[in-house]
Amino acid sequence: MSRTVVFLFDVDNTLLDNDRVTGDLKRHLAKEVGHERQERYWAIFEQLRVELGYADYLGALQRYRIEHPRDPHLLTVSRFLVNYPFANRLFPNSLDVVEHVKQWGKAVILSDGDVVFQPRKIDRSGLFEAVEGNVLIYIHKEMELEDVEQRYPADHYVLIDDKLRILTAVKKIWATRVTTVFPRQGHYALDPRVLERFPQADVSIERIGGSAPLRPADAFVSGRGLKPKGAAAYRKTRCLHVTRTATPAVPGSPGPPGTPAPPPPGTGAWLPCYPGEHLSRFHTGNPV
Repeated sequence: MSRTVVFLFDVDNTLLDNDRVTGDLKRHLAKEVGHERQERYWAIFEQLRVELGYADYLGALQRYRIEHPRDPHLLTVSRFLVNYPFANRLFPNSLDVVEHVKQWGKAVILSDGDVVFQPRKIDRSGLFEAVEGNVLIYIHKEMELEDVEQRYPADHYVLIDDKLRILTAVKKIWATRVTTVFPRQGHYALDPRVLERFPQADVSIERIGGSAPLRPADAFVSGRGLKPKGAAAYRKTRCLHVTRTATPAVPGSPGPPGTPAPPPPGTGAWLPCYPGEHLSRFHTGNPV
């Protein structure tokens, strides 16, 4: 019997550059309400994030309105948020990544957020259509894994998320049933305090896409020997091969001139392969 796999994609700073969205909103607020009131909005925003556990841009605007009920500029800020061109803030090739993994299993959005703005973002960015409507939005998604399993049952899950906190929490619950993929993009992923606090993910990648579509699926597929569906099984490609541990290069060790050192622990390397080939052919170490 073939094994089933589901790919769970976070949205903000994983598929979509939310830091740029926030920067655009800051500039718009400063223009419409001034620097001082803009700072007040973000103070309310952070307070609300602590209370709710997720970012609520419209909720913060509602609270700001209580303090400034006669400010006509609030309507322009609201319009800015609701009509924001989120498709322009997708990371390069992020939609190609989603499409690519479908040859192995279902692609699902797994996000945190409110019940108005976050769905709007997913829809207007094109992600809703890309995952064929397979969207889950929770308050704390790492606490809703039982519901995720019921809605999208699978033998194995691949979770792609820019927050090590989330990846660590899910790994503790699903253990070997999940491969965690950590794209190093966005302010959370680049915060040295966060990197020191949490263990490495199974797979670390510099960005979700590059000059060619990044394939986080291959990290799982290569280690498990799964084969993609249809003609893709016979098409030579470039796979992201990953090891949990890699033996460091030893000066003077045998090998042809110019042989690159093994990749750092938990990182990937692009190598020619057929989808489904095993890691052991390329690197020493334990496959993911």
